[in-house]
Amino acid sequence: MTETITSRTTARSPAAAPTLGGLGLFTVLLAAALPLIDFFIVNVALPTIGRDLNASESVLELVVAGYGLAYAVLLVLGGRLGDLFGRRRFFLGGMAAFGLTSLACGLAPSAWTLVAARVLQGASAAAMLPQVLATIQSATAGQRRAKAMGLYGATAGLSMVAGQILGGVLVAADIAGTGWRAVFLVNVPVVVVGLVLAARGVPETRSQHPEPVDGPGTVLLTAALLALLAPLTEGRTAGWPLWTWLSLAAFPFLTAAFYLVERREDRRGRTPLVPPSLFALTSLRRGLVMILPFSVGFSGFMFVIAVALQRGAGLGPVPAGMALAPMAVVFFFVSLAGPRLVARYGTRIVTAGALLQAAGVGLMALAAWRAWPDLGLLELLPGAALAGAGQALQLPIIFRVVLSEVEPARAGVGSGVMMTTQQSALALGVAALGTLFLSLVPDLGMRDALVVTLLTQLGCVALTGLLSLRLPRTIG
Repeated sequence: MTETITSRTTARSPAAAPTLGGLGLFTVLLAAALPLIDFFIVNVALPTIGRDLNASESVLELVVAGYGLAYAVLLVLGGRLGDLFGRRRFFLGGMAAFGLTSLACGLAPSAWTLVAARVLQGASAAAMLPQVLATIQSATAGQRRAKAMGLYGATAGLSMVAGQILGGVLVAADIAGTGWRAVFLVNVPVVVVGLVLAARGVPETRSQHPEPVDGPGTVLLTAALLALLAPLTEGRTAGWPLWTWLSLAAFPFLTAAFYLVERREDRRGRTPLVPPSLFALTSLRRGLVMILPFSVGFSGFMFVIAVALQRGAGLGPVPAGMALAPMAVVFFFVSLAGPRLVARYGTRIVTAGALLQAAGVGLMALAAWRAWPDLGLLELLPGAALAGAGQALQLPIIFRVVLSEVEPARAGVGSGVMMTTQQSALALGVAALGTLFLSLVPDLGMRDALVVTLLTQLGCVALTGLLSLRLPRTIG
C-alpha cells in the first residue's frame, strides 16, 4: 500500500507544475497595461500640470523622461530578480510599489516632487512588468501560450493608445477637483484589485537554476542607456550643452564595454544580465530589431500628435485624446483575429500590417496638410483606423516571435531584454521625433512640422515592414 501511495505521489509530481489559469492571466495582463498606460497618460495632462505646478518645459519633460529612463534601465534587472527570488513574489511587491508611487505622484505638492515620484514609479514598473511575460512563458504551453502571448501583445498596443485617451478624459472630468492628479490616482484602486486577484490567481514560478545578480553588467547597461536617453530627452530644452555631446559620445564605448563583460561571463558558464548567447536565437534577434523602429515611430507619433492637437489646433484634452479613439477601437477588434490569422497565414500578416499602417500614417499626414488647423476626430478617422489595424497585425505577433524560442528557465531574462528594448525605443521615439517636431515648429510652422514628423514615422513603418520579410513563416 505504501509503495502504491508513493508511486502515485511521484506520478502526480509533474502535474504539479505551475499553471496560469484564466484569473491569473487576466491579472497579469491588467498589470501589463498599467505601466504602458502611465507612459502615455501624461501626454495630454502636461499643459495642466505645468500651469498648476508652475513647471517649466524642461521639468515637464522630466516628468515623462524620468519615468521612462528608470523603467528602461531597470527592466532587465527586474527580470533577473524575479528569476532569483520568485516571480509571483516580485510581481506582488512591484505592483504594491507601483500603487504607492502612483499615490505619491497624485499628491505631489511641487514639480520636482512629481519628477522624483515618477522616477520611483518607473522603477516599480520595472520590477512588476518582466514577471508578466516570464510567468506566461513558464506557466503556459502550446496553444494556451500562443493565445496568452497574443492577448499580451494586444493589451500592450491598446494600452499605449488608451492611455492618451484616458488622460484627456480624466483631466477634463476634474473628479472631485483633482484635475491632472486623477491620471495617477486612478492607479491606486486598480492596484488594490490587482493585488487581491494576484494573491488568488498568479502561480509562483522561478528559474530552476537562479544566478546571482550581475553587478558589473547592471551598472554598465544602466550607464549606457542613460548616456543615450538622458541627452536626447533633455538636450533640446537645455540648449545642447557640452555634457549632452559627451554623453552621446560615451554611449558606444559603454555599450562595447557592456558587451565584452557579458560575453566573458557567458563564456565562463555563468548567466550574465543579458547573455550574448541569447541572441543566437534567430527569432529573438530578428524580433528585437523590428521592435526598435516600430516603437520609435509609434511613441514619437503619440507625443507629437498630443502637442499638435492641443497647442496648434487648439483642442482641449478630451478632443485631443478622443481623436485617437478610432485607432484604439480598430486595434482591439483586429487584434482579436490575430491568432487565427497567424495560424492561417503565418508571419506574412506582419508585412500586411506594416502596409496598412503605412497607408494610415500617409492619410493622417494628408489630413494634416489639407485640413489644418481644423484637425480632429473626423479628419484623422480614416488614417487612424487603418493605422490601428496595421499595428494590431504587427505588435502582438512580434512579441510572440521574440520569445518563441526562449526556454522557460530563461523566461525572466528574455522578457526583460524584450521589454528593455521596447521601453528604450519608446523613450527614444519621444526624444527623437519630439525634438525633431519642436525644432521645426519655429521655422516651418506647426502644420508643416507635423507633416514632416508623420513622414518620418512613415519611414519607421517602412523599415519595420522590410525587416518583417526576414521573419520565419511560422511561430513555434
